[in-house]
This record gives sequence, C-alpha cells and structure tokens, in this order.
Amino acid sequence: MERTDEHQSATPLELFFDLVFVFALTQVTAFMAHGLKGEHGALAIAQGMLILALFWWGWVGYAWLCNLVRADEGVIRIIIMMAMTVMFLVALAIPEAFHDLDGGLYGPYVIAACYFAFRLTHVLLFWAYARDDAGLQRQLMRFFPTIILSTTFLVLGASTHDDVHRTLFWVAAVIADYGGTFLGGSSGWRLRSAGHFAERHGLMVIIALGESIVAIGVGTEKLPISWPIVAAGVAGIALAAGLWWIYFDISALKGEEALAEALRDGRVAMARDAYSLLHLPLVAGIVLMALGLKKTMEYVGDPGHHDLSDPLGGLAAAALFGGVILYLLGHIAFKLRTLGVLSKPRAALVVAVALGWALAADVPALLQVVLLAVVVWLLAGFETVRYAEERARVRHASHHHD
Repeated sequence: MERTDEHQSATPLELFFDLVFVFALTQVTAFMAHGLKGEHGALAIAQGMLILALFWWGWVGYAWLCNLVRADEGVIRIIIMMAMTVMFLVALAIPEAFHDLDGGLYGPYVIAACYFAFRLTHVLLFWAYARDDAGLQRQLMRFFPTIILSTTFLVLGASTHDDVHRTLFWVAAVIADYGGTFLGGSSGWRLRSAGHFAERHGLMVIIALGESIVAIGVGTEKLPISWPIVAAGVAGIALAAGLWWIYFDISALKGEEALAEALRDGRVAMARDAYSLLHLPLVAGIVLMALGLKKTMEYVGDPGHHDLSDPLGGLAAAALFGGVILYLLGHIAFKLRTLGVLSKPRAALVVAVALGWALAADVPALLQVVLLAVVVWLLAGFETVRYAEERARVRHASHHHD
C-alpha cells in the first residue's frame, strides 16, 4: 500500500467512490417522500434518517482509510471498487429496507449482508496497513466488535415483520456503530492530512446540496413548466446556495485550519467529533430540506391536487424548516468544536427559522421557501460584512496555500 502525505488531496477514485453516496441520498429522499403519502409519515422520515446514518458511517470509515493510503495506487483500487459495488447494492435495496417487496431476494437481509461485507473490507484494509503499528492494531480490535454488533441488530431487525420493532433494531445498530466507536477512544487512530480529511467531508456537503437541487427537479418531472414552478425553483436554488455560502465561504476553511494546527492526539479527536460525527447533521439537514423542497414543487406545480394558496402539510413543513434548523445546529456545533466559538448569529438564525416555521404555518408553500431563503441570505450577508477582515485573511491565506 502506498502511503499518503500531509498535502494529499482527494483522488479521482475517491470521487468515483462517492457516486454511490449520490445515489443513496436520492434513494433516501424518495423513500421518505413515498412514506409521507401513507399513514405513518413520521416513522418513514425516522427510518430514512436511520438509513442515512448507516450509509454515512460506512463512508466515514473509508474517509479515514484513504487519508492514510492512496486509493488510486496498487491493488487497493480494485478492492475499493468491489466495496463500492457492495454498497451500491445496499443503496439499491433502500426501498425494501423496512418493507420487503413481493418476489426476488429479501431486501432487509440483502442490506445486512452487504453492509457487513462493506465494513469488513474496510477493517481488513486498515489491518493490512497497520501491520507495523501496534497502537492502530489495538484500536482496530476495539473497533471490530461494533461491526459485529451492528450487523447482528440489522439481522434481528430483518427477522421481524413488525415495523416498529424493525425500526428499533435499526436504532440499536446505529447506536452500536457510533457509540461503540466513540467509547473505543481515539488514541490509536491516525490522521495524516487535515486538508484531505476536510476536503472529503466538504465534498459530502456538496453532494447533499446537489441532492436538494435534484429534488427540486424531480418534484416537477411530470408537470408542465409554469411561473409558479419557475418561482419555486429559483427560491429553492437560492436557499441551497445560502446553505452553501454558510459552510464554504469561511467556515470550512477555518475548520480545516484548526484541524491542521491541532496536536496529534487532539487532531484525531477533533476529526472524529467535528467531521465524522458533526457533519452528519449537516448532511441530514440538507436531505430533510430536499424532501421539503420536493413536496413544495408538487404543491406549486400541480393545480389539480393543490391550490397555490396551500401551505405545506405538517410533516413536509417539518422537513423543510426542521432540515434548515438541523443544518444550522450542526454548524454551530462544528464551529464550537473546531474553534471554541459559539456562533451567536447562527444561533439567532435558528430562533428566526423556528419562529418562521410557527408563524408561517398558514402561508402558501412557495412563500415559505422564499421566507427561508431570505432569512438564510440575511445571515450570510451579515456575516460577510461583520467579519470582513477575518474573512479576507482566511480566504487569502487559503488561496496563497493553493
């Protein structure tokens, strides 16, 4: 295995690997959108978030691995492509994660088996890399039981036909993955390139934002273009762009800077907390927002089923507004963990979005999206002006480094 260096950047193979995650996000959004049409919409949203959490943790493991080993050199290329294929099968089976369809293979067992194979491949590759690193080997030995335990819960969930019980087993699987890894500590893990690690997680945010744009298009794929659709599409893109600005303008750069400056053990713990854990609410928030945008497009573009004056329904509005709130809370926690700073402007925006959610309950769906886009861009504009000097320093330093 060829080792990376501290200036490593994402390789084309890693970007190719991430395409599975693109498909998975689309599947998760479609899964939740279908669930909103039934009697148990809230449960479908919870199940969608569990599927996302499972996928995220699988992806995180390879982000750590490829920070140490070049993904595009030697036999590891073939192994990563094989792992990618296995995880694609998990994504393919997402519609049957909790409700198996008639005929064919039993979906829940397919997910459990393929997820185990994906995670096992990751550990074996890590073990091959750690042959001369006793500390990393001990860490992997503490980590391996979490894979066995989470897979066991997935199998138990697949074995029951009760929807609630299956969901609870999935909750247990996610807790085993995340909680077990956290309890295992961080002293044995290794992180060579702060830039590569931050870049990889930033690309996942981009992919999630891409899903929000796809959701806008999918929401009107069978509807004729109209002025309401144009207006809602522009508002949706503006909202997604505002979330992009909040993360990528300087927050991502300052987070990477803090990670690079952290000492060895502190860097590993920060990478685990700020990126592996706290980037999940960022991605989950965007996916929920994408669900809300998809439903919005259906509301404004289909006069046969909805009037333009109709507000989003309870769960669709919860996904739209709640997704933005979750995204902002993830940002607040990310800045607190990397910079030790509580972002008061972003906390104020959380309150503003929550109030908007309550006060705009009877506002037409289109105006709800416009309202969200406006308040998000008000924050972006305020921070751009208020922190102009610091912003210039960080961005110029980044360009100089490039």
